[in-house]
Amino acid sequence: MSNFRFETPPRVICADGESERLGDLLHEFGVHRPLVVTDRGIVDAGLLDPMLAHVRARGLEATVFADVQADPPAACIAAAVALAMSSHADGVIGFGGGSALDVAKLTALLSRSGERLESVYGVGLAVGPRWPLIQVPTTAGTGSEVTPIAIVTTATGEKQGVVSRRLYADVAVLDATLTLSLPARVTAMTGIDAMVHAIEAYTSRHAKNVLSDTLAIRALRLLSDHIGTAIDDGANLAARRAMLQGSMLAGMAFANAPVGAVHALAYPLGGRFHVPHGLSNALVLLPVLEFNLPEAEAMYRELAEAVRASDRTWHPSASGRAFVDAMATIVGELGLERTLGELGVIEADLPALATDAMKVQRLLVNNPRDVSYDQALALYREAL
Repeated sequence: MSNFRFETPPRVICADGESERLGDLLHEFGVHRPLVVTDRGIVDAGLLDPMLAHVRARGLEATVFADVQADPPAACIAAAVALAMSSHADGVIGFGGGSALDVAKLTALLSRSGERLESVYGVGLAVGPRWPLIQVPTTAGTGSEVTPIAIVTTATGEKQGVVSRRLYADVAVLDATLTLSLPARVTAMTGIDAMVHAIEAYTSRHAKNVLSDTLAIRALRLLSDHIGTAIDDGANLAARRAMLQGSMLAGMAFANAPVGAVHALAYPLGGRFHVPHGLSNALVLLPVLEFNLPEAEAMYRELAEAVRASDRTWHPSASGRAFVDAMATIVGELGLERTLGELGVIEADLPALATDAMKVQRLLVNNPRDVSYDQALALYREAL
């Protein structure tokens, strides 16, 4: 292992019901007018109500931005920033799935620093101050509550990333009770997203380190052990808590050892076909694992034990092949679409997808094996 740098949020609170006590945290940070960034589904489900009641009981003036969209477009961030400024917000709470948490990060930054969104796309370009930020995930998948990354969909449908330590939350609050109402399909999609984070962090060509490896292994064990129960029995609080913790650990891992080709190939599917991110990952995961196997055999062999490969495959001992086959078993049990064709993608769409994937070099450079345009095209064809 070489020298490394590891960063993560300064505080994580994991406690059932903790989201109903956020007023105390806001008071600690001196926040008087928090902006809550969420989506309409969260509001309609009543998940915000206990938290808002506590915040307002502490005499704080909370404003709610509930217009977050999946794969948030730049216009969504602009609207949230405008509301933060017009309501004189002095703190931000992200409350929801990965899209809400990403919008919250950028809102906390841009509404205080005055930076333009277009000027901070990339790595380390966001440098201004931000308002206090508390992140509360309601899905177990993105790990966005503990990452310094926000993904934005541009007007042309491309995915742009803002990566900066300024986007780390002050506090991540993990309240498993918020995930009890997640439908099985969403549980499956977000769960496989978190597993991909752990896998790609462990196999990352750049910045892989002893801490990220430790977190990735533990995340993969938690997620693979509990995803089936969480899908089949959504009211199982222990399984929900394990998924939320696994997602967080995977987030910490890939925030420091960045993801690779699975995500690079998944992003164009979201941008062009609006396929949910977790499903996009699931659809291209197995072709990429097979593609990477020659270079990642030793690392896959180490991951095989984390997913209990010997119990999921016919292989008598752990091997890279056993890991790939175990992941095929797990993906097959999710109840999700298995091919791009099931989502309306046709052969004629593949060149554009491959072209878009090749633009995500910030991720492709982390893949254990180099990916050319022709290889990306072949991977999409295999997923078709």
